[in-house]
Amino acid sequence: MVNSKRGEIEAVLDGKPYRLCLTLGALAELEHAYGDEDLLAIAERFETGRLSANDAIRVITAGLRGGGEEIAQEAVAAMQVEGGAAGYVRIVGDLLKATFTSQELPPEGEDNSLGK
Repeated sequence: MVNSKRGEIEAVLDGKPYRLCLTLGALAELEHAYGDEDLLAIAERFETGRLSANDAIRVITAGLRGGGEEIAQEAVAAMQVEGGAAGYVRIVGDLLKATFTSQELPPEGEDNSLGK
């Protein structure tokens, strides 16, 4: 089960549900893939709404790895999703939104365990 407060999403790839999460390690992987841009530069890159197929492969691969999957970009490139290209774009958008949108946290002194 995914925990949206931790930036996790579920996506169905090749008919199988997966948990995706852009962990700190996954974000570092993306920084490296984009020439060591910082997190703000990566977020701004995708805010433009422009997304290449290589972008989708990189982000989905990083999200799968952050979700605990040992998977290569070549394997992700061969996966199919419902909705074709629009389906890939939706997954990337959902993952970026879950990662870069702040979540409401309880006031200080209340349970801050984020769903534990």
